[in-house]
Amino acid sequence: MAAVISTAGLARTFRTKAGPVEAVRGIDLTVREGEILGFLGPNGAGKTTTLRMLTTLLAPTGGAATVAGHDLVADPAGVRRVIGYVAQSGGVDPRVTVREELVTQARMYRLPKAEAAGRAGELAAELGLTALLDRRTGALSGGQRRRLDIAMALTHRPKVLFLDEPTTGLDPGSRADLWDLVRRLRDTHGTTVFLTTHYLDEADALADRLVIVDRGTVAAEGTPGALRLRYGGSLDATLQDTFLAVTGRAPAPAGAAPAAV
Repeated sequence: MAAVISTAGLARTFRTKAGPVEAVRGIDLTVREGEILGFLGPNGAGKTTTLRMLTTLLAPTGGAATVAGHDLVADPAGVRRVIGYVAQSGGVDPRVTVREELVTQARMYRLPKAEAAGRAGELAAELGLTALLDRRTGALSGGQRRRLDIAMALTHRPKVLFLDEPTTGLDPGSRADLWDLVRRLRDTHGTTVFLTTHYLDEADALADRLVIVDRGTVAAEGTPGALRLRYGGSLDATLQDTFLAVTGRAPAPAGAAPAAV
């Protein structure tokens, strides 16, 4: 399969009063088209900074990257046209309805009014939101709100969907529903999914391949089974044991405040 994300030496150094901080020291990775990639790392490993660079929220200070054929530095607008991004906190207005949020998002992508309304209906049907279209978003449950966040990110049919800890705070049933949705996006639409999570069971269940970063570089990568065998010593090893063997540190609890870098 063709590479849809490719980075070479991607780096970010922050200038602080105490001196430079190398949050990301050189990330080399490839994500293939239609792949679900789990991007893991302990707090302060550079995971969040890498995600922010790949979604054009933060400019790199070194290296290079392309996303769906668009250069991260030379063509950030092109990158934004082909990606969807769901942040940890979401971004819906609790005062408006689900329909209004979806239509407004479609209009921001310059869809005509009639087409925007149609796209809102399509997304609602696909993500199980049809019965909620006229409900204010402030009255949605956590799982319903996350489905709306993802629907908004899919308005323009992106090639790559970035999910930043999408199930934090959800109950087990809502988590399972979201896992099914992510798989369906990949299987039905060929969407490439770049997933960060502190839930190792989630990474194990969803990801075709894992990349573990630590201290600003890639520490290990491979399928969950291959990593368990190589670092855990057995296919029966837990991903938690494998993660500890790679980094020497446990992942931060889901929902914990991220480190400064």
